[in-house]
Order: sequence, then C-alpha cells, then structure tokens
Amino acid sequence: MKKPQVVVVGRPNVGKSSLVNRLAGKRIAVVEEQRGVTRDRKAVEVEWRGVAFEVVDTGGWLESGSTLEDKVSQQAEAALASADLVLLVVDATTGPVEEDSKAARWVRKSGRPVLLVVNKVDDQHHEAASWEFLSLGAGEPEMVSAQHGRGAGDLLDHIVDHLGEMTSEPEADDDGALRVAIVGRPNVGKSTLFNQLIGEERSVVHDLPGTTRDAIDTVVDTSAGLIRFIDTAGMRKRARTEAGLETYSVLRSLDALDRADIAILVIDATDGATGQDQRLAERISASGCPAIVVLNKWELVATEERDAVLASVGEKLAFLGDAPVIKTTALSGKGVHRLLPALSNAAIDYAKRVPTGALNRAIRDLQIKQPAPTGKIRYAVQGATEPPTFTLFVAGKLPSTYLRYVERSLRERFELGASPIRVRVRVE
Repeated sequence: MKKPQVVVVGRPNVGKSSLVNRLAGKRIAVVEEQRGVTRDRKAVEVEWRGVAFEVVDTGGWLESGSTLEDKVSQQAEAALASADLVLLVVDATTGPVEEDSKAARWVRKSGRPVLLVVNKVDDQHHEAASWEFLSLGAGEPEMVSAQHGRGAGDLLDHIVDHLGEMTSEPEADDDGALRVAIVGRPNVGKSTLFNQLIGEERSVVHDLPGTTRDAIDTVVDTSAGLIRFIDTAGMRKRARTEAGLETYSVLRSLDALDRADIAILVIDATDGATGQDQRLAERISASGCPAIVVLNKWELVATEERDAVLASVGEKLAFLGDAPVIKTTALSGKGVHRLLPALSNAAIDYAKRVPTGALNRAIRDLQIKQPAPTGKIRYAVQGATEPPTFTLFVAGKLPSTYLRYVERSLRERFELGASPIRVRVRVE
C-alpha cells in the first residue's frame, strides 16, 4: 500500500527544510540561512506511533517570480496534487505577510486537508504573536520551533491523527530496485537526463550550475525491471566548492554514489573529458560499482571534433575498463533509449558468478599463453559478486603487471563488460 504523503509548503525561507529534518529525526534536507536553497521536491520516510508516512519537502512557493522560481513553484504544485495532508509553514518572527496569504489561498483552493504550522516559535512572545496567523483561514496554528524541537512531538501526533485510516505498514528499506546514481560536473545536463529517464519533470532543470542541491530518488518500473534513479548535485573540485551549502550537496552526491549499484557519469561532449571528469571517474572506480559514460550535448559537437572528444574519454577514463560510452542529447531525448539496455547488461555482469571449473580452465590457459616471470597460480575461486571478486592461490610472488594481465584476461574470457572486478592474492 502506498504510504500517505504529507507535503510541506510555504513561501521561501520560513524553515520548511528544517522542519522536515526535525520530523525525520536526522539531517536529510539541505538547510542554510539563505533564500531558495530547496529547489526540488524530496520525499523522506517518517514513522511515529507505529505509523509510516512520507514527508515531502518542496521549494518555496511564489505566485510569480524569476524563471527558476517559477520552476520551483511548479514542483511544489506537482507535490500538492498527490498530497494527503498539507503542512502550510509560516514564520512567527515576521508575522503574516502577503506571500503567506497567497500561499494559503493556493492551498485552500486545492481542497487538500491542511495544518497551519507556525515555525520559529522559540518563546512565549512568539507564541502569543502566532495567533495572528488565524487571518490566513487555514485553521488554528500548530506552534513549533524546528531548530530547537519545540512542539515537534505534538505536531507529529496531529499529523498521525489527521492521516487516520490512510496509514500503512513500513516497507522494507530495500525494494529490490537497481540503484543508479547520475553524477557529473555542474551544468552538464544530469537533471535533464534524469527527467528523460523517469518520464516526468521531477528534478528542476535550469541553465544555472548547482541547481540540484540534494540527491533525488525516483523508482521507475522499466523493461529492465525496477530502477531507482538518483539525481545528484554537480560535483566540482574542492577549491571551487563553496563552504556550507555546496559542501553538503557534494556530500549528498558522494553518499548517493556509495549506495549505487551502477553509476552514470555524464560528461559535456562540448568540453570533452576534463580533469574533473577524471577525478569523478576515480571516485566511481573506488566505490566498486560499474560505470556508464554518457556524452551529453553530442549534437553540438562539430563533426570534425568528435574523434578528439572520444579520444579524450578513452585517455582520461581508461581505468573504467570497458565502460560503454553512450552519446545523447538529453534535451531532445536523442540517444537516451540506449541507456536502459546498457544498465541491464551492466547489472547482469555485476552479479555474474563463474563456475569454479571454468575459472580454473581460464587460469590454466592464460598461464600457458603468457607464463608469469615469477610465481605461479595454482588455482582460483570466485569469492563474491557485486563486483565479481576472484581469489588466486599463488606459489611465489606475482608482479602487479601480471595481475593486470590476469584481470584483463578474465574480463574478456567471461564477458564481464563494464563491471569492475577484484583480484585478490593468497600466497601459499
């Protein structure tokens, strides 16, 4: 059964993300004292009194604004359409303002049940002032201080009471979906690609580097099975990462990569593979998951420059092995259809298990073809999958160059494709 959704809305900078973090009991949404930090909508699971539900954080809603603010408002409106309960958050320190009134009218017009949450009620003075928000026509105020936790338990009680019969049992954390992280430098088209893959505009797309602040997960039922796509903030080298806000965004991206089964590395084809793309690829390699390289904006590359772009990818990302390189134009969707088969193949290779007999025949053949200068492999076993991990039982010591030869030979023999493989040595 689908969990009830509690959607948090309000004008910018009233503390919506702080409230989401308080309800979830941990820091999930990025919070900073600056207007407009939250841009995408993000759902987190909360359980209270044995009741599981989702709290959906949204960017600030404005009746009109800049192009980016309009997109953020559209995300809030999309979240409201599926809400079972709406938390309209206002700021006790400012009192009611015109933007609050407009947001309240918008919520009432939706017909969704609403709780008025007055945030930043840190003392009795602000508590008395909170009753001014009755003028919004959204009911009696629920007074909280998201920063200090005041009133959070009472608010959770009221949320559960309002949800009533719409509750469901908590689901297992692992829904069996293939976890795919989309990573890359800022402004290379990750969110546009993400939206093409999931079939709706879930992540805000705008031509401003750093638009995606949090990692946004969406599970999609595809021909290749359930896939959890994780859109992440763009990662830049540390010297260009601003303290505070962007630091948290990078941490979100690294966490998404660590929990991914497969990584899609998106590269701006008009730039070719850069040094920062190389560092991101190294991070993917260290995580142990297979990679798929997407050269986005391919149609913008002049025909005579395309060989040089492909050469830069082969040179700087060589340690990703046989990672497939897919050329796309995410804005139009051209080439995106090739990603699902590539993901399916990568998942199969990542979980592949080689029979012990076939593995040892391969070890025998590769040693006949090219004997080691020192040492000898007596036999081998596959100890694990995801990634395929092989243990070699060796007499003597094998040079690192020979171990790379063994790895390459096993990859080719058993068609392991883009999957990373690990070769461990035990000396007898």
